[in-house]
Amino acid sequence: MLTKEKEKLNNEKKIYLRIKVNPKASKSKIKNILADKTIKIDIASLPEKGRANAELIKLLSKEFCVEKNKIKIISGSKNKLKLVKITTI
Repeated sequence: MLTKEKEKLNNEKKIYLRIKVNPKASKSKIKNILADKTIKIDIASLPEKGRANAELIKLLSKEFCVEKNKIKIISGSKNKLKLVKITTI
C-alpha cells in the first residue's frame, strides 16, 4: 500500500508522512491513504502515556524496515493528526 512512500524513502533517505491515527482499534494496521495523501492508521493501544504513539512507531518501523529510533513524531504527539519523519541515515 505504501509503495510510493517506500521508494521515496529509499531514494531521498528521509520522508515526511501525514498520519491520521484511530486509537483503540481492534487491531493495529495501515487502513488506507486519503485523497490528501494522509495515511489513515488504526492503532490498538489506548492514547494514554504515549502508548499509541509507541505502537505507531513500532508499526511504521516494521512497514518501512527501519529502526524505531529513525522515526520521529514531529508534530501532533497528542493529537490524531501527526507529522512523522522517517530517515534511513
